[in-house]
Amino acid sequence: MRARSSVLAVALLLSCLAMAAPPAHGTQVKIFQAQSPAAFLAGTLEGVSVDSLGRVQLAPRVEKVASLAEPFLLSATVHPDGWVVGTGNAGKVLKIDRKGTVTELFAAAEPEVFAVLVDPDGTVYAGTSPRGKVYRIRPGRPGNSAKAEPFFDPQETYIWALARGADGSLLVGTGTQGKLFKVDAKGKGQVFYDSDDTHIRSLAVLPGGDVVAGTAGLGLILRIGRDGKARTLYDSNQPEVVALSATPDGTCYAAVVASEASLVDQAREQAAPAAPAGPSPGKAGGGQPQVTVTVEPGEAPPTPGPRRPGAAAAPPSPKSEVLSISPTGVVESLWSFADDTVYDLLWQNGKLWVGTGLEGKLYRWVDRQMLLEKDVDERQIVTVLPGEPGPAFATTNAAALYRVTAGTERSGTYTSAALDAEQVARFGSFSWKGELPPGTSARFSFRSGVSAEPDHTWSAWTEPREGREIALNGVPNGRYVQWRAELRAGDGGSPRLYEAELSYRQENLRPKIASFVALEPGQVLVPANFNPSNQVFEPSHPARNGIFTTLTPGGEEEGGGRVKALWKLGFQTLRWNTSDPNGDDLVYDLSFRLGEAGDRADRADAEWHKMVDDYEEDHYSFDALSLPDGTYRFRLRASDRKSNDPASALVAERVSEPVVIDHTPPALVKVEKDKDGALRATVSDAASPLREAVYSVNTAEWKPVQVADGLLDGRTETLLIPPVKPGDLVMLRVTDAANNVITFNLNQER
Repeated sequence: MRARSSVLAVALLLSCLAMAAPPAHGTQVKIFQAQSPAAFLAGTLEGVSVDSLGRVQLAPRVEKVASLAEPFLLSATVHPDGWVVGTGNAGKVLKIDRKGTVTELFAAAEPEVFAVLVDPDGTVYAGTSPRGKVYRIRPGRPGNSAKAEPFFDPQETYIWALARGADGSLLVGTGTQGKLFKVDAKGKGQVFYDSDDTHIRSLAVLPGGDVVAGTAGLGLILRIGRDGKARTLYDSNQPEVVALSATPDGTCYAAVVASEASLVDQAREQAAPAAPAGPSPGKAGGGQPQVTVTVEPGEAPPTPGPRRPGAAAAPPSPKSEVLSISPTGVVESLWSFADDTVYDLLWQNGKLWVGTGLEGKLYRWVDRQMLLEKDVDERQIVTVLPGEPGPAFATTNAAALYRVTAGTERSGTYTSAALDAEQVARFGSFSWKGELPPGTSARFSFRSGVSAEPDHTWSAWTEPREGREIALNGVPNGRYVQWRAELRAGDGGSPRLYEAELSYRQENLRPKIASFVALEPGQVLVPANFNPSNQVFEPSHPARNGIFTTLTPGGEEEGGGRVKALWKLGFQTLRWNTSDPNGDDLVYDLSFRLGEAGDRADRADAEWHKMVDDYEEDHYSFDALSLPDGTYRFRLRASDRKSNDPASALVAERVSEPVVIDHTPPALVKVEKDKDGALRATVSDAASPLREAVYSVNTAEWKPVQVADGLLDGRTETLLIPPVKPGDLVMLRVTDAANNVITFNLNQER
């Protein structure tokens, strides 16, 4: 073993097989940014709306007309004196006047009223379920109550939809036989169309008199001519067409819902009658899960082929989808809701309104964007009705009726979603862009916490502050943060907010070293496309065929194909796996020490000798021939100093297990010959255990040698060679664990 001074000298000769790779770029300060409709819609809107340009502003004014005592509101329509609603579970038909006064018109024997229709003279038609019947409720004279009477009994289980045909007949969509009836003024009905599906779920009458019908079960959209002949416009992946709305030019909008949102589909699977894909009778609001609505524009959907028994299931579909069907029958997907359910559609004055649950949101489709207009406390908006200056809409869980009135709200609040910094962070500043017309104001407050859902462990909201740039000095460190904007109207209209940025910096956490190992001696890692050129590399550890060594095909690539393993005698490779909780760029310092005591924390740093600093790869190959034989420790230091200032940079350290550097091959101690000609060769290695021993007689192929103790695993072993004849050339080749190879001529040793 050479002196320690020699080690210091040869350390300067270390060389590496460096791999060129583009460095990653860490970020000290990060920013939460909102500047699009989708970004702002992730928050909570109270009295504010988001337009097609992603601007938050005060919403159209909405007032609650009436709250109902009935547990479920299932249907609604406009009445000359206000509105009429159908309810459950008592099967009541109620009239609500424009002042919000509620009057009971009729209580049916059947528990649910899924469809109502009102003629211009105030006559009400109500479709009840189950044991479906249509009742006619004539308006009473002044001082007298309305008179209700059975009008039509289709002998069907459900009445899902009522509409007036172009010829004045009453159209009745039913289930569970999927029949559409046409009923004259005397209550005499006949089957107008008998579908192949289970339910005629929704109806719309086109300007020319054709009827568009949506089914539940197969999710078909049908166009039925005046002669009762139909053609399929669309075959949806979703099982239920829950709503239809026609425009004056003949375009029809449709809402389809997925199986898990369809109570009709659930009823069909259970082979028992059930309610439509609206609110579920008998399940109060507390049973509904809390979800977040995600809306994204969709492409024109493919029309699925016929369903066949045993056919593969269709790919996953959104929970709800809004479709547009042109007068020529071209179907386009306008918007998809991944987690929410569309209950109703209304086309009015060039705008499409969409009512949804499970969070009671009213949307408006404008400029190919689905814009949130109102978010109510009730869980589902089940129907949207025409009105001026804006629509009315009815909710359930709990049952209420709202209407859009003139003007905008005088004040409103936007609360961002809980923004995740992924680690505990310090929050820097908040800035916003927008408009503040004369007399308007925008005030902002902030809070933070560690739990994903804001709870009592979060900090209190800061005092509201004004200004285009706000320092967040009073906001405690946390993983999550929220900001809130309180908008107030003035003489100049509504303030507008169309961009917001909140900066933060994660608290720096120490890098982590998951592993730090030395690969097998001679193994090096190079890029997958590495060309060794004039350097001598072997694609794998040498194999032996006969007495001469040849090259075998290379081994498998590692690291997902980024690197591959080659062999170069005398080289050593260190490899590590690290990560940084902050996502910072890491650089590595490698050093070594001679001796096995390198894991002692109290050893002086001066006893470690530098190999390389500011290294960026995850492995390091060096020429171990520069080091004398011995046992070494290697030390890896991972630092995040590239992404942090020197005062806050952190370092992780790992010391390797002892690594033997061995360049000396085994030695032949002695050779003994038995009486029968068998040979006993004793071989010893100073540093490494023996790994392979083969012999050859007269240059024949190499054969494994028998070991006296049965295992070739020690540094000294006795090897047994079968009897040989005098004059035979006997070669013994021995390899140690460091891949040092030597061949002995046993003829010369005997």
